[in-house]
Amino acid sequence: MRMRRIKWAVEYLPTSSSLIKEPEQLKGKWKEFLQTDRLHLEIGCGKGGYSAAMASLYPEEGFIALEYNDSAAGVAAKKFDEIKGHKPVLLWKNAAYVTDWFGENEVDVIHLNFSDPWPKHRTAKRRLSSPRFLEQYKSILAPNGEVQMKTDNEDLFAYSLLAFQDAGFRMDDVTLNFRKEPHDEDPMTEYEAKFVAQGHPIYRCVWKRNK
Repeated sequence: MRMRRIKWAVEYLPTSSSLIKEPEQLKGKWKEFLQTDRLHLEIGCGKGGYSAAMASLYPEEGFIALEYNDSAAGVAAKKFDEIKGHKPVLLWKNAAYVTDWFGENEVDVIHLNFSDPWPKHRTAKRRLSSPRFLEQYKSILAPNGEVQMKTDNEDLFAYSLLAFQDAGFRMDDVTLNFRKEPHDEDPMTEYEAKFVAQGHPIYRCVWKRNK
């Protein structure tokens, strides 16, 4: 579902102190910039709740949230700016060009949370688990780095299982009902909480980049 335009968020976004406006200048230098040894990248962060919560849980690790929709990115930016402690930084960019901003082997964990399923065949190439994206992930992931994916969409999940396998990733963990048990180590997104409340299963898989 397309997010409605939020005027204040769109206007706020360019003024945010959390927004990295020229991320290409930090390519290969993110860990130094964020003063961390472990770097997370959430692609399609929406309103930013997940990255904000993860940054609070793991203050020694670095979190970068990427979002292309200007309304969602603006909401995330304000959320990050208001955090008093450890906070993520934001990229307002199109994920199709992720290798422009990250060097080889630079990212330890990529998070794909409830990505747009792009259900029609003609739009399948836009899925964040389509081959063109997976090749870029392999480039920027550290040796033995991983991609963590969660979705409520069974068709997207089935597609992704095959796509990652075909791309040479190694499946490390998979569950068809992730929230059946509590997972305090992994905060719920706002979107996820709604689906869990409605009784929908959450599909989750972790793939490792083979060395």
